[in-house]
Amino acid sequence: MTATGGQQEPHTPRGGRSVGVEEEMWLADPRTRAARAQAPEVTGRRTDGLEKELFRHQVELTTEPHTDLGDLAADVAAQRERAVAAADEAGLLLVAAGTVPLPHDELVLTDDGRYRAMAERYGAVVRAAGTCGMHVHVQIASPEEGVRVLDRIAPYLPVVLALSANSPFEDGRDTGHASWRSQQWARWPSAGVTEPFGDLAGYRAATEALVRSGAARDTGMLYLPARLAADYPTVEVRVADVMTERRDVVVLVALVRALVETAARDALPQVGWRTELLRAAHWLAAREGPHGRLLHAERPYGEPAPAADVVAGVLGVVADAAADAGDRPLLEEGVSRLLATSGAAAQRAVHERTGRLEDVVDDLARRTAGR
Repeated sequence: MTATGGQQEPHTPRGGRSVGVEEEMWLADPRTRAARAQAPEVTGRRTDGLEKELFRHQVELTTEPHTDLGDLAADVAAQRERAVAAADEAGLLLVAAGTVPLPHDELVLTDDGRYRAMAERYGAVVRAAGTCGMHVHVQIASPEEGVRVLDRIAPYLPVVLALSANSPFEDGRDTGHASWRSQQWARWPSAGVTEPFGDLAGYRAATEALVRSGAARDTGMLYLPARLAADYPTVEVRVADVMTERRDVVVLVALVRALVETAARDALPQVGWRTELLRAAHWLAAREGPHGRLLHAERPYGEPAPAADVVAGVLGVVADAAADAGDRPLLEEGVSRLLATSGAAAQRAVHERTGRLEDVVDDLARRTAGR
């Protein structure tokens, strides 16, 4: 991710805190629609905002920081258009989806010393990194504020996951989950939900202990649902699947920014979740997406409720922050759309109509390219 506005004030007249996005995507053979380990042929055609990933069938697109979501939307579109063009020149398709639907054997490690060390240390767990997520960076005023935000937004992140769910197929089958990527990613020893950190010292003690234990090789491998970014003055929310539709990316960013701002204002209700219940909330979000039932962030010991009701409750909590940033109409309209047709639902609709996962990949590539 490029520098995310470290010299700016955390509040501006319109747009609020600066935000940036990292989108992981994968490359497909236009004939077979299987993944192709040819990322160097794509990244070598560009130098700005397109980076390598752990495996050679993946690339990562990064935006600049923006306070206005209209500017962010334009940046996302421009990054994708350039990446699609580079993939096309290499004879490949660029696909924004959390998993590769068709069977593929091309899990070829990128030639990088750090990646080789990770593969040696973590063995078959590394295969989880063949999936594609979306990371949202939101500016914070200080690390201390960031930890307060992390503790407060944790029970609300399953809703972010549910709305982003975009990985129902893998290895030629329907996994029975709206977000299978999140279940694969949970295999990392440094992934998964945490207890509240309490303060910056608590955060540092916990994360340093993970590194000392070997569960994380370094701070870049702290694969928590949300964390303090290692190199930027941001909170980095990491729970989302990469989203196929560009407009949906901006909606999810609006929600995450509103959650962070509400938490920073001490206006996000603090709820005492046990980690096993929070883990269950994440699994339910991954299983059902936004079309089933979710656990309510403020009623952790209650029965799961319809996703639409749970999401509406979250929107009510963050309404003031979203309005102050100028995001409320976009957020409400976009969330309504995702509740009607999520990424996972769109993939399944194509498969139900044609019975071919190749058609699912074609549709994903077309929509990734904005066509």
